[in-house]
Amino acid sequence: MANSASGIAVSDECKLKFLELKAKRNHRYIVFKIDDTVQQVMVEKVGTQVETYEDFANSLPDNDCRYAVFDYDFTTDENCRKSKIFFIAWSPDIAKVRTKMLYASSKDRFKRELDGIQVELQATDPSEMSWDTLKARAY
Repeated sequence: MANSASGIAVSDECKLKFLELKAKRNHRYIVFKIDDTVQQVMVEKVGTQVETYEDFANSLPDNDCRYAVFDYDFTTDENCRKSKIFFIAWSPDIAKVRTKMLYASSKDRFKRELDGIQVELQATDPSEMSWDTLKARAY
């Protein structure tokens, strides 16, 4: 277990699910949450390959923070298939201040545990992580 600056540990399941997404490509996205009772980042939801970005966006709570990774597949102008792994720090404006501070202070350490992230997004409302934003950041 690795400790972050905030003292929050990262569960082994987080790392294993991320490796499955990165290497085996059998997940579209993973949503992580900090479990206050055990002071640990845990896997909250895993999206299958057939799920869409809309499914992913709908899985994030309106009033609470989360970390997430999303595997974005796209085709370049040269007709080449590519993929980018996005790390999204979801911190809605209406979340509790204490929760936002906890997620902010734990983010960098948690992100280091997930080796292979290519793009990072910080979002406080859905417009900051829209499909168009993802497409623009992928190229």
